[in-house]
Amino acid sequence: MRTRGLERSQASLTGGSDSSGMTTSGGFGGSSVVAEARRYLGGNPTGRASLWCARFMNFVLERTGHQGTGSDMARSFAHYGQRVSGPQVGAIAVMARRGGGHVGVVSGIDAQGNPIVISGNYGHRVREVPMSRGRIYAYVMPN
Repeated sequence: MRTRGLERSQASLTGGSDSSGMTTSGGFGGSSVVAEARRYLGGNPTGRASLWCARFMNFVLERTGHQGTGSDMARSFAHYGQRVSGPQVGAIAVMARRGGGHVGVVSGIDAQGNPIVISGNYGHRVREVPMSRGRIYAYVMPN
């Protein structure tokens, strides 16, 4: 993982690629969702101690004028919005994990083609990290 490059990409919303080869969000599509999610990096705006990734995603969607799923289950997002075939900036990524699921918003694509995802409850805080493509079973664009 290229932590330094990721930090640089977080500071830029102008689009294109940073020096590490990561594609970052631009001024189109879901970039308002990405920008809103980035405001909470390192924190937990939900106040919940556990199982809050879906709550965070709903929070971000509502703050950007979208209707969320209203569910605290990550998998609820697999049946939300419009399904897209692969990672796109602003798309919601729905992931499998042992014991449940995980959900976040795609903010870019790394040099290996893995989506960079901003999600809540990743290490007990909001983080922006590359995720293995194999973990993600659905991409949806917000309503």
